Amino acid sequence: MRFTKKHMIVPFILGSKSDLDHAKEIAKILDDYGVKHEIYVSSAHKVPEKTLEIIQNFNEKKESVVFVTIAGRSNALSGLVSANTHFPVLACPPFKDYADYLANIHSSLQMPSETPALTVVDPKNAGQAVVRILALTDKDLAKKVRNHTKVVQNLFDVKPTHFSALKNNE
Repeated sequence: MRFTKKHMIVPFILGSKSDLDHAKEIAKILDDYGVKHEIYVSSAHKVPEKTLEIIQNFNEKKESVVFVTIAGRSNALSGLVSANTHFPVLACPPFKDYADYLANIHSSLQMPSETPALTVVDPKNAGQAVVRILALTDKDLAKKVRNHTKVVQNLFDVKPTHFSALKNNE
């Protein structure tokens, strides 16, 4: 079966309501491409049975699914999701600042064996990564990704100039 945007969904699972703004940044990219998504708040530490129920509901769907997990600190969420689904899992941990990043990034990068979760730190890049994964099974979405890539590349399409011309514009 060839999937179309009607047959794909991105469930976000957030470890906390405080992660909602981070999720919205990713969702904006998905909205730009017309990709359906749903947001759930479910802590792998505090309510693992609820998290497992969410995962199982998507495992039973006949849609193309890419899970996005958003959890900081001790990121058990991404591993729990990955260990209980056959779909890709993309972790995009939120960080308050550089110290938070340094202290907590490893819980997203180091998953147990046989629990692959891709980690993308920047929310916009996470959205783009999800879209590219889904574009593997949707020609129209793949075309939109190619067009977006060309737009970005064209931002750097400058004519060669002599250094002295640059200096005169200062």
